[in-house]
Amino acid sequence: MLSLRPAARCILSRSFQTCHYSSSTPNFPRTISSLLHSPLSDEKAAETVTVTGWVRSVRRMKNVSFAHISDGSTIHPLQAVLTKEQSENLSMGASVKIMGEWKEELLAEKVEVLGEANPLSYPLQKKYQTPEFLRTLLHLRPRIPANTNLLHLRSNIISTLTAFFVERSFIQCHTPIITPSDCEGAGEVFTITRPENFFGAPKYLTVSSQLYLEALTAAVPKVWTLSPAFRAEKSDTARHLSEFYMLEVEIAFIDTLDPLIALIEDMVKTLIRSISTSRLGKETLSVVGDEDKARVLEGRWKDLLERPWSRITYTEAISRLSSAVERKEVQFHERFLAQTVFDGPVFVTDYPKSLKPFYMLPSTSTTPTLEGGETVACFDLLVPAVGELIGGSLREHRYDELLAEMRKRGMAVGDGGEDEESLRWYLELRKWGSIKHGGFGLGFDRLMCYLAGVENIREAVAFPRWVGRCDC
Repeated sequence: MLSLRPAARCILSRSFQTCHYSSSTPNFPRTISSLLHSPLSDEKAAETVTVTGWVRSVRRMKNVSFAHISDGSTIHPLQAVLTKEQSENLSMGASVKIMGEWKEELLAEKVEVLGEANPLSYPLQKKYQTPEFLRTLLHLRPRIPANTNLLHLRSNIISTLTAFFVERSFIQCHTPIITPSDCEGAGEVFTITRPENFFGAPKYLTVSSQLYLEALTAAVPKVWTLSPAFRAEKSDTARHLSEFYMLEVEIAFIDTLDPLIALIEDMVKTLIRSISTSRLGKETLSVVGDEDKARVLEGRWKDLLERPWSRITYTEAISRLSSAVERKEVQFHERFLAQTVFDGPVFVTDYPKSLKPFYMLPSTSTTPTLEGGETVACFDLLVPAVGELIGGSLREHRYDELLAEMRKRGMAVGDGGEDEESLRWYLELRKWGSIKHGGFGLGFDRLMCYLAGVENIREAVAFPRWVGRCDC
């Protein structure tokens, strides 16, 4: 500004002085949820309100019409009473703005159609539509009350988790989506490709934030993230997606699994208490299906809060499932173990080293595997109806041992290979100020299924991606 002429500086100065920005709260219309759950007293006269939303149904009588209006704030619609003329242009799916007198219903005075919906072509009709059909209409599916409820539930769970970790002095972190390596070492990664080599070497969509969280715990001992993850496994099941969200936690200065297991139980029970005592919980029970399904879901919440959470080693679990052992080949029935053997959540610990990724710390226990091999300090949380929900472990914090394990698994570290460059930084964490640490990862969308009583993970995500399908 010093280089401007005096007159220009004066004009510019006056311009800045006349720019005022309001800090007041925007005056949005009242939500239908607030109207339905804050009824007027008998003594108070009707209130003039403006409602915006979408027409869920219209019922026309001889001289009057009734329209159910939804704005997504609750699964319950508001009933508007209209004249025959006011309802002429209303149809299911149309967006509207209605002003009128509110008491227990809205007596419309002015009706404005904001966006029409042709009733002959609108795909969402009042008749029952299967989940398979609705998956072909992902862009419209959120308008179904049950799916609207899932959006609210997802938001509520995230808010509760955020408060939970803040109260326990955890720091929320963001980690990269594009990575130079396969964290799990399973090879089920999506490779980023371009006509030219943009990064100078192959890069991938992340399968986990764990390695980056480990780096962060060297500065901040308790961290967590809720991030997207991607896996190119061709599993066409009700439990698998190619793009999903992972809640991951990493904690420094721990040398047993006990703090992780205690934190998980505390976290899940906190979520259940928040949901089961809320209006959202009641709405979730009302859209889960019939009364039997609602009772099952409510019983699940109650059992999670009141029943003990069991703990067993992998070797003990396999012994209990002796019928699954054939020709020394074990088929591990996760759901059967949680649902039938323990009838509730169970932590299975100390898996064989050969079944788990390279970064896990060997167990301090002397419990042998069925094959007599080494075990690692890890656990999977198994729950009825879902199976594996959470997996965690202590991490190998010693440089030489980690390097030896990576070489043993053919990761070409120290031989000038690709793995050496992409994971050099991870090894170097063990060179300077290394500490004992551990963490866990929770499949957030599976958690949604479990808490909402949804049987297929493709219904728990607004825009699911799975093998062969990425349509919207």
